[in-house]
Amino acid sequence: MPTVAFHTLGCKVNHYETEAIWQLFKQAGYERKDFESHADVYVINTCTVTNTGDKKSRQVIRRAVRRNPDAVVCVTGCYAQTSPAEVMAIPGVDIVIGTQDRGKILEYIEQFKQQREPINGVRNIMKTRVYEELDVPAFTDRTRASLKIQEGCNNFCTFCIIPWARGLMRSRDPKEVIRQAQQLVDAGYKEIVLTGIHTGGYGEDMKDYNFAMLLRDIDEQVKGLKRLRISSIEASQITDEVIDVLKQSDKIVRHLHIPLQSGSNTVLKRMRRKYTTEFFAERLARLREVFPDLAVTSDVIVGFPGETEEEFMETYAFIREQRFSELHVFPYSKRTGTPAARMPDQVDEEVKNERVHRLITLSDQLAKEYASKFEGQVLEVIPEEPYKEDPASGLYVGYTDNYLKVKFPATEEMVGQLVKVKITKAGYPYNEGEFVRVMNDHHEAVRLSS
Repeated sequence: MPTVAFHTLGCKVNHYETEAIWQLFKQAGYERKDFESHADVYVINTCTVTNTGDKKSRQVIRRAVRRNPDAVVCVTGCYAQTSPAEVMAIPGVDIVIGTQDRGKILEYIEQFKQQREPINGVRNIMKTRVYEELDVPAFTDRTRASLKIQEGCNNFCTFCIIPWARGLMRSRDPKEVIRQAQQLVDAGYKEIVLTGIHTGGYGEDMKDYNFAMLLRDIDEQVKGLKRLRISSIEASQITDEVIDVLKQSDKIVRHLHIPLQSGSNTVLKRMRRKYTTEFFAERLARLREVFPDLAVTSDVIVGFPGETEEEFMETYAFIREQRFSELHVFPYSKRTGTPAARMPDQVDEEVKNERVHRLITLSDQLAKEYASKFEGQVLEVIPEEPYKEDPASGLYVGYTDNYLKVKFPATEEMVGQLVKVKITKAGYPYNEGEFVRVMNDHHEAVRLSS
């Protein structure tokens, strides 16, 4: 039986696509191996969101070549799409496919075996207008399933290379989304995470269908689904119609990830983001009228070219006022080929790092404040894995619907199931809880022996 090993760098979409590529190999009779072991084929799914992503991708490619010099080494993903010649120049790389035509990978492998000539299968992504169907009936991870609903982005923010790696917005056929959602629920998944390059932009390339309609259709048509999570949505995409669907649904979770990037209007303008802080605050206020306990997580870029201390403090104050429940904080990273990389007044690395630390401290404080509201409450958690820092403790880690990360006593049989957990202590990064058995609608806390 031929063997294949995968390594995925970057975002949830890449992880989804690696699972889709694995399905193709599985159907062709391949056995999946760990990346660090000896395999006949290595597939590296690359990232290019930062220059560091490129560098890490090159390191992983070289590792695969060293592991088995006779293996067929296939490189796919965003770095392969934006820099195919650079990837082809790495000794030992046999096949390069970008962010489309992944269905041809086995065909290319056969062609390479016969001709022993490197294959560059990368095409101009900007000419692609149709969503590439990639089926994932099940995942290696057994607790939550990602479901990719769209591809590409039309925004062209000044710091971002992704439109050049992924192309323009393409939405997946809603019938396919519903079909695959049902397939995942039937495979035993309790939670589905809708994902994409610009997830909330779903439907912008369609005439009479939009993201709110898709949410409503999944909610109404997918039988047995317990939780529906949106991986990310822009403030401009949180329409009144979307809020109305969230309000009516008992499946869509009380958590939204809404990228802010900066809390300063002058910086947002330089980033070419399509909103102001006033608009962002208005959308959050509207959401919180409907969901007072909503968890809102966000991405923030610190040290964007020209960011002054005053602009940074505007961001700091905005985040504190808006009470985000957690932040992903990134120091601005120059991305060759983007307008921001050519901007004057690049911020010193030390200044960036100091600002990052200030925001991370604020994020930890806000996360604890948000979680403390739920102390003593019983929430539903899907246990995902044993608590890595103390595997012998009998503790497992999982997430509540509002994205609180909880550690609590559980058993292997509970992994992937919905269980009730009483939050006993708020903390960061883990909140503590105890398993609760439900008896006649009365919650009885039961400590499980480890």
